Amino acid sequence: MRKWINKAFKWYYRQRYKGIRHFMQHPHEVQRSLLKNLLEATKHTEWGKAHGYRSIRTPEQFAGQVPVQDYESLKPYIHRMMHGEKDVLWSGQVRWFSKSSGTTSDRSKFIPVTSQNLKKCH
Repeated sequence: MRKWINKAFKWYYRQRYKGIRHFMQHPHEVQRSLLKNLLEATKHTEWGKAHGYRSIRTPEQFAGQVPVQDYESLKPYIHRMMHGEKDVLWSGQVRWFSKSSGTTSDRSKFIPVTSQNLKKCH
């Protein structure tokens, strides 16, 4: 039994390593693909509509159309999401929010965490 478990872990980590190696060898391609996927997933949200996500095709267009934000400017949107409003910053309803330690203003911040975040990042 132990032998099969070890084989399964080896297979999983071999696949994971292939993905990581691809990211390392093709960082620009991976980043462009990720941006495209994020824009596609959020183009119908309030935020995506307000910033013209449908027309963005390149990182340069994104940088030109979407101003840099700080937490305070996003806070009203996040609070609406915390109260159950859908399609604000992210598609659908966000059910989880991670509480950060106070890094500015000595106050905690709530960071939206989606099921997609959990699947893709962990």
